[in-house]
Amino acid sequence: MREAGDLAGREVVEVGPGPGGLTRALLASNARRVVAVERDRRAVAAVSELATDPRLAVVEADALALDLTTLVAAPRRIVANLPYNIATPLLIGWLRQAAAWEQMLLMFQLEVAERIVAGPDTAAYGRLAVVAQWVAEARIVMRLPPRAFVPAPKVWSAVVRLTPRAHQPPAGLFAAMEKVTAAAFGQRRKMLRGALRPLGGEALLARAGIAPERRAETLTVAEFERLATLLAAPSGDDAAAAAR
Repeated sequence: MREAGDLAGREVVEVGPGPGGLTRALLASNARRVVAVERDRRAVAAVSELATDPRLAVVEADALALDLTTLVAAPRRIVANLPYNIATPLLIGWLRQAAAWEQMLLMFQLEVAERIVAGPDTAAYGRLAVVAQWVAEARIVMRLPPRAFVPAPKVWSAVVRLTPRAHQPPAGLFAAMEKVTAAAFGQRRKMLRGALRPLGGEALLARAGIAPERRAETLTVAEFERLATLLAAPSGDDAAAAAR
């Protein structure tokens, strides 16, 4: 909880509260309001016992099907020990609306956390790293061994702090970034001329000033942004858009 910092005046969403350990810590903070989202009825019952605190609301629902921004008012944060089986799709959904969040403090399986913060030319660098670092500053702030949990999982875990950047891409540009990174990393052993052929291949790369024989893992986030900007730009305006 210390990594969450000062929560004064903040409304916080917790996803997957389980037995309520983190929920208790959030209620012990100076958060203005805490909303716990849980789909397991047994966990809902356990967390609901804490609802004697008027700042707590328990929502029984699937977080993947919710727009969490409708549950809390700004300034809002997410603080959660995420269910590992749905952690990545949850994160991608929240990154699409990063402008709505002041901060996300999230626990992942260590392997996933390392993929979020990875840099170019590393094995862990991929779509998740590009998208996450494009819209937020991402940093691992804590690594936890299996013995830190009861029952102990088989893997290490890590807490990642994501702080959304001041300027966020419009929805159309975000969609283009998802398309470009999916194509580039979907065939990461291929040169970009081949991996990006369905999106324009060498012509697109030439307009972006990127050598066609490079591979996806060598591109910086800024270079992927150039490609996405060109892809999202109206026909005839792509060069001007890429230059901005």
